[in-house]
Amino acid sequence: MSPRRPRVLYVTDLAYPAQGRRYCDEDIYLTSRLRSAFDLALCHPLDATALMDGFDAVVVRNSGPVLGYQEAYDEFRAQALERGTNVYNPLTGRADMAGKQYLLDLTTAGYPVIPTVDRGADLDRLPKADTYITKPKLGADSMGLRVVPAAELAALAGLPDGDGLLVQPRIDFQYEVSFYFVDAQLLYALYAPDPARRWELRPYEPTAADREFARSFVEWNTLPHGIQRVDACRAPDGELLLVELEDLNPYLSLDLVDEVTREAFVTAMESSVRASV
Repeated sequence: MSPRRPRVLYVTDLAYPAQGRRYCDEDIYLTSRLRSAFDLALCHPLDATALMDGFDAVVVRNSGPVLGYQEAYDEFRAQALERGTNVYNPLTGRADMAGKQYLLDLTTAGYPVIPTVDRGADLDRLPKADTYITKPKLGADSMGLRVVPAAELAALAGLPDGDGLLVQPRIDFQYEVSFYFVDAQLLYALYAPDPARRWELRPYEPTAADREFARSFVEWNTLPHGIQRVDACRAPDGELLLVELEDLNPYLSLDLVDEVTREAFVTAMESSVRASV
């Protein structure tokens, strides 16, 4: 008698209206491939808490920004931790999964990240810029992001501690680039040559220095298993700076890579999910 296959609950919002791309296509593709290895069912993020006990693992994929269902997500996390549910990515993530506090932590620790502060008293620590970016610590998908001219920066000097708002200089970067990992393995990279068209991505061949840059953030996050996307920008001086470390439900742009790369990703993800059960 063959051993029972792991049962996987795959969490996705197939109707999420993402700008410039179709999240649902990616999850339809991935689940069609993963069914060969797992007994698999799809559910909306609002249904995950009620259904998860019937499965060996819960795989959270393109479930949309948590701000859209914060109370339900908090309940899911609490219940999953209490019940010892295997969640993929594991709920121990220190990056976007826990909000944007990590940008402050990495700034303080001296990592190559866009300088970030969250207190009015610290605004003078930021590099001089023509414009600045403000965004909520719990934001995602550019929700709540504002561009503030330098002349109006003084208005933020009274920013109270702990109000959940981050401030960064707006970087006049050359391009944005993303590095896609399964566990500790970098599988591919994509970049947007035109900063004004951030979702028009092309394959990118990372240098040894690029790989070391991206891997340093994955190692910092210490997830035992999971999918992570390291988003960075190439500053005018050529340095890469971290924009975001997405460890909750990163969109993968699998439709933009070649078939060999897609196959390698599916194989790596299958092995990673199986190891996490």
